[in-house]
Amino acid sequence: MSISDLFDSGFQKRNQDHFAAIVRVAMSDCVITDEEQVFLDRLARKLDISENDYQEILKDYKSHPINPPISYDTRLERLYDLARMVYADHIKADTQVLLLEKLGVGLGFHPDNVKYVIDKALCLVNKGVDGDTFADEIKNMNR
Repeated sequence: MSISDLFDSGFQKRNQDHFAAIVRVAMSDCVITDEEQVFLDRLARKLDISENDYQEILKDYKSHPINPPISYDTRLERLYDLARMVYADHIKADTQVLLLEKLGVGLGFHPDNVKYVIDKALCLVNKGVDGDTFADEIKNMNR
């Protein structure tokens, strides 16, 4: 096995784990709505999740760990994806917010301010900001 094969498989595994975390948020109310399904389909393509892996993750999403990215920018991208999923069905349920807070800690956000970060993230997503604006706003909230 070459080094590029190791990198590719590790990268793919992280994408699968990230996708599983988003499925976990979608399934927090035990239903995947049509809008959530469209979002999951689009994200699966973006993350290069095969159809077979997609179906396996849907069946067993809880078995995937949350792998925190080293890069703060990647962490913000993942938070953006997760926050958008919470709003995909236009219901910010307490269980989804609590799950998002747990996933936020899993992504590497500090437990002392994760509630503040998640609240800000959800407000930004509710306003319909794009990913770049989202990242800039989250980065600037600590200044």
